[in-house]
Amino acid sequence: MQRPGEAVSALTDVTVVVVTHESAHCIAVLHGLLASCPHVIVSDNASTDGTPALARQQWPNARVLEHARNLGFGAANNRALALVQTPFALLLNPDCEFSVEGLRALLMVARDMVDAAMLAPQLASPTGKLEVNYRWPKTVWNSMGPPATGMACVGFVCGAAMLLRMERFQQIGFFDERFFLYYEDDDLCLRLFQARLPMVLVPEVKAIHRSRSSSKGSRPWRNEYGRGFHHAQSKLTFTAKHRSVGEALRLRRKLLMTTGVALPVRMLAFVPRLVARMLGRWMGLRSWTNNE
Repeated sequence: MQRPGEAVSALTDVTVVVVTHESAHCIAVLHGLLASCPHVIVSDNASTDGTPALARQQWPNARVLEHARNLGFGAANNRALALVQTPFALLLNPDCEFSVEGLRALLMVARDMVDAAMLAPQLASPTGKLEVNYRWPKTVWNSMGPPATGMACVGFVCGAAMLLRMERFQQIGFFDERFFLYYEDDDLCLRLFQARLPMVLVPEVKAIHRSRSSSKGSRPWRNEYGRGFHHAQSKLTFTAKHRSVGEALRLRRKLLMTTGVALPVRMLAFVPRLVARMLGRWMGLRSWTNNE
């Protein structure tokens, strides 16, 4: 039975970390949770839309880190995680809406499951459709079968919402900063899996995920180009790190060929965001080097 004041005090055990970039439009969505949490760090990647000022205005208790340039998702998280003094850290994307009750429930599970290094809620779209934000490591086998109906040990959870038990990460560290965007969560989860540090999905706890809406900015085509560029680069970096450099080079040749064939078709159809993303992918593949 929950003792009086227990749920309230649980929030003092967690620091909510949010990485932002041109994310002023997300402040209202985040407010319900962040205004209730005593420990908040906003790690801002050189926003020009006033995100840091809005964060300070809305959450006077928050620590706002203003980086002079865009460090990337993993690096900006690392800067914040280095400052965390609480037993837990919740990494939350700006495009995720997570309730105070949901966070408390996740913390209650974490308190009971003392071996779990990471716990995650079930992500759902704004319409209620459940996302597949968990699976087994791709390097082991492809996950199949029906969705989880109860708590389950998994090999990967999406980086949009992760509750970290800080002491468990002394062994493996946090994000590999070679991944600017994309695959940094794959890499982190795979290292946890290899170290036999459990990751637990808690499907009874849900968070709303407005996928790909964490950053707007004034140049949407440029954002799409960047998504394509960094996804291609990170995919190859992940393959080189966890499989082999030779396999990454073979994958690079294959993707250059398929992208080169598909790009003229995209140009003819001319959906600007898709063209921009594919151009970014092409340039990311062409310029990739294995920086170990």
